[in-house]
Amino acid sequence: MAEQTAGQRWAWLSVLRRPPVLAMALASLATGFAQFAAIAALGDVAAAFGAEDRADGTLAGAAGLSFTTLGAGLAVVRLASLVGLPLASAADRLGRRRTLLAFLTAGLALTAAAATSQGFWWFVAAFALARPGLSAVNAIAGVVAAEESSTGQRSAAMALVTVGYGVGSGTVTLLRAGLGDLLGFRGLFVLALVPLLVLLPLLARVMREPPRFLDSLSPGTATPPPTTPPPTTAPPATVAAASFAGRQLRAPWRAGLRRRTAVLATTTLTIALASSPATGLLFVYGEGVLGVEPVVVAVAVAGAAPLGAIGLLLGRWAADRFGRRIAAATAQVLIAAAVVTTYAGTVPALIGGYLVVLLAQSAYAPPTGALAAELFPTRVRATAAGWLTAAGVLGAVGGLVLFGVAADAAGHAGAGALAVAVPAILAAGAFALVPETRGGELSDRDREGAADEV
Repeated sequence: MAEQTAGQRWAWLSVLRRPPVLAMALASLATGFAQFAAIAALGDVAAAFGAEDRADGTLAGAAGLSFTTLGAGLAVVRLASLVGLPLASAADRLGRRRTLLAFLTAGLALTAAAATSQGFWWFVAAFALARPGLSAVNAIAGVVAAEESSTGQRSAAMALVTVGYGVGSGTVTLLRAGLGDLLGFRGLFVLALVPLLVLLPLLARVMREPPRFLDSLSPGTATPPPTTPPPTTAPPATVAAASFAGRQLRAPWRAGLRRRTAVLATTTLTIALASSPATGLLFVYGEGVLGVEPVVVAVAVAGAAPLGAIGLLLGRWAADRFGRRIAAATAQVLIAAAVVTTYAGTVPALIGGYLVVLLAQSAYAPPTGALAAELFPTRVRATAAGWLTAAGVLGAVGGLVLFGVAADAAGHAGAGALAVAVPAILAAGAFALVPETRGGELSDRDREGAADEV
């Protein structure tokens, strides 16, 4: 038994030798590059399409556009991710591989098209069109990574996918800092063509349909059709397809899974409420309000990579040692507290707070990713991931708007940070309402979870 325990202790390292999981990390890298391009270039976009005037002494004068406008613009982009819910759900009906490759292609192409923006709201519209496909890819990548790994590897697989996203977002940040004057925000957006032309063909060769998903399609495990009398006249194919898609979307909210979906949606929403402004407005606040040089912010973001890696290792260790729930709740409280520090009004607080946010976000990903995968059966797992993506979108949108309005009303960004941090701290306790899944395997049973519903 001792030898088995010691072997299991290092079993998570074997995930690095699994091409399907590595492929999902590459897919996440591509989405990180594309999605973070809008955030990294936001200061340049605001200066280009706004009225920058540092002499007027307001947040709007320093940034070029008011924080309310910037928050609303980013909120529209994030809100578009709600369309990612039915897109992610398609992976439960049409297969993981084809949906991921199709939506990644569309998302990267539309990100590159944002280079043609002729105004701030044109920029917002372009990224809003790109966002749904990229959000669906993020959700599906986590599902595939979970299905391609064993219980001892799963938190490490989710960490690896998170690393991919971090590498993508860090790459676009460094490119903007080092080549910003040469590229401009337009050139930065055009670079989304690189992962489209380089990574996508590689993913198409490596990615496969997970065996667990293929097994779930067999007659013995597929979700049975509803027991209703057959109609006298067969409905049109489009009506039948729409009805099936609607049932699939509602599946995570049926009896037996409803509490799990509600709890994870609530925690996902509130953590996005706090963390979205921490990263989304970081560049505008640091460079426009505090006067930090762009290279300083970029170096802080890039230099946080080791901290992110440490956070992932901590999150994986805590998830497997203490359980998914306590690890996730602790990280959520730490993120919220660090957001308040980030916008305290000084450069050291900005850099230090952001580094802690990144550390805690990295630690948050393995336990929550594993928990979300382990709480749902295979035939609804991607749909559930889509619902959590939607919850994250609503939280991010609400956080950007609430932060901007509170900051402008008080004349200080710290007020906005406090407004979004408190709900995240309060909601962390909701993790206690779902079962602990540490040490369990993924379930293929359609009625999994009925016992913990009240």
